[in-house]
Amino acid sequence: MSRSNSVSSKTFEAEISALSHDGRGVARVEGKTVFVSGALLGEKALLRLRKRHRHFDEAEVVELITRSPHRVEPRCRHFDQCSGCALQHLDAGAQIASKQRVLAENFERIGKVMPASWLPPLVDASWGYRRKGRLSVRNVLKKGRVLVGFREESNPRFVADIQHCEVMHPALGPKVGLLAELIGGLAAANDIPQIEFAAGDDTMALVFRHMQPLSESDLAALTAFGQQHELAIYLQPGGNSSVHPLWPEQPRLAFRMLSHDSRFDDVELEFEPLDFVQVNAGLNQRMMTRTLGLLDLQPGDRVLDLFCGLGNFTLPIARRVAEVVGVEGEHALVERAAQNAARNGLGNARFQVANLFEDQRDADWARQPWDKLLLDPPRAGADQLLAYLPHPQTRRIVYVSCHPASLARDAGILVNQHGFKLTSAGVMDMFPHTAHVESIALFER
Repeated sequence: MSRSNSVSSKTFEAEISALSHDGRGVARVEGKTVFVSGALLGEKALLRLRKRHRHFDEAEVVELITRSPHRVEPRCRHFDQCSGCALQHLDAGAQIASKQRVLAENFERIGKVMPASWLPPLVDASWGYRRKGRLSVRNVLKKGRVLVGFREESNPRFVADIQHCEVMHPALGPKVGLLAELIGGLAAANDIPQIEFAAGDDTMALVFRHMQPLSESDLAALTAFGQQHELAIYLQPGGNSSVHPLWPEQPRLAFRMLSHDSRFDDVELEFEPLDFVQVNAGLNQRMMTRTLGLLDLQPGDRVLDLFCGLGNFTLPIARRVAEVVGVEGEHALVERAAQNAARNGLGNARFQVANLFEDQRDADWARQPWDKLLLDPPRAGADQLLAYLPHPQTRRIVYVSCHPASLARDAGILVNQHGFKLTSAGVMDMFPHTAHVESIALFER
């Protein structure tokens, strides 16, 4: 807890010695850590305290005294206000290099292991890439209008006043301001707290969460907006299961995964707008290609895919092996994964529902021998699974990670307790212009 949030207008100089996990500069002032919004590694700046805490302080840049050679002009005019991106002021090469350093530092500090070789970073388009997300909505009486956007960087309680988003899918990014105007004209302007968006290859869907039933005029306005801008409109009056389409009657969300190999057919995955899908479609394609290459799939292989979701990896794997089993904790995702397998004619892909954060060692899939193992866990990682997996028959594991600390911890377990070698690892820029580190690692024994 902070001892005091009161600060003075006094300024002070400091040198930025690192970047934090959320993309802020880090300085040491009189022995105390100071997190500095908008500052980059190697810069010297005149700072003003924003907030004091017991063990650290927060500051903002008043003036740059020396500038990083990697500093660039942010493309988005809302960059200083919006929390959606933290690193637009850092050039793309330096962004990915910073993420590689974070991964290496975590391997060394937490896992006490290092890869035998580093994989080239995976990158794709850095603008207009975001096909999934949640926008906050707030009817601000003092401003006399509705705001739609991500949270403010300086105060997450407030919604950033944005009109356009440079990283959002181009079917929606230029229309954020229009969404605000739409909701501002509804009778339910005070009753819509958020909008989820999700894009397939051909359709962009918007899910309007509403706390009260909508009037006929509001429903008509939402429908007209969808028709005008070619957006599928869904309503969410309650929990996730309450989501239903308003217009058109039966929208279809789907994306294709391309094999880039004439021996194999592509696969197509259908999904619902609140389902988890990888945010960056282009990077997801590259990640799938790299993952399958690292698994070194052979026609006779039996593969276990844990935290499989919709079958993002499971279905492409099934094109290449004798059998693959995907395991996922969310029942609805498993149902859709099985439907996707059937739709693609993949009879060798099976799916199981299981809470992978509970002991599953007695489950049938956990007792079977598997040639290859794929792990794609959430931020918490897979350490509980590694208490009983992999079996001695498993010689190759590919680990896709969204959190470098849990990957590093689990790498230490695989190397030191299960006798694997960390053959290679590298970062993947799933979220350009943010400090989020997505990575992949290959383990062999």
